[in-house]
Amino acid sequence: MKIPRSRILLVIMACCLLTAACQFDRAVSGPLRSDAFAIDRGEADRANVELDMGAGEMNLRGGADKLIEGTFEYNVDDWKPLVKSAVNGSHATVTIRQPEGVRPGHNRRYTWNLRLNDSALLDLAINCGAGQATLDLGSLHLRGIEVHMGAGQVDLDLRGNPTHDYEVRINGGVGQANLKLPTGVGIWAEAKGGLGSIHVSGLEKRGNHWENDLYDKAKVNVRVQVHGGIGEIRITA
Repeated sequence: MKIPRSRILLVIMACCLLTAACQFDRAVSGPLRSDAFAIDRGEADRANVELDMGAGEMNLRGGADKLIEGTFEYNVDDWKPLVKSAVNGSHATVTIRQPEGVRPGHNRRYTWNLRLNDSALLDLAINCGAGQATLDLGSLHLRGIEVHMGAGQVDLDLRGNPTHDYEVRINGGVGQANLKLPTGVGIWAEAKGGLGSIHVSGLEKRGNHWENDLYDKAKVNVRVQVHGGIGEIRITA
């Protein structure tokens, strides 16, 4: 039986990641810490937010009173996330970055539990490596969202009631991405795969893209662009 090339590459990359982790992972775990943080919105009605996590678990949703708030849970002292923020009048920028050398597992925990403000107009950039990201963002006031995947799994749920157009871009890696789109809006989706697989449901194939009957007719339209890697991407509208 001939083994698909994509599966062979997936196994090779997974082995490389495991080997690297075994060779360079000397982190010593301790008691679990839960650091709370919050960034005030001030007068800002728009924000650019960048979240960079190389490994671990990210849980992101709306409902924050501040611009962004939440907790970081980890049990290696050197793994405290790096947070930078600035508010310039009506515009804010926030960057949260994982320090180098974070490799959860073997009794080592690393989790971000974050909430974003539902009212501020947001441009999100999320970089996910080896781990799992659960992104429940249907309540947010989005202008655009871009997700870069690594070897983990990303569940991006955008089901909600958006009031204006926005764009979604996903760059797939070795892992799996599950994208759920809102109903009652126009949807246009383009998906191009590398060696991975792309599954689209709830949309009609039209030429080199998919769309629903509401696209370009509804008051709100969502455009999706997906560039697959070796993993699997599922789009449900």
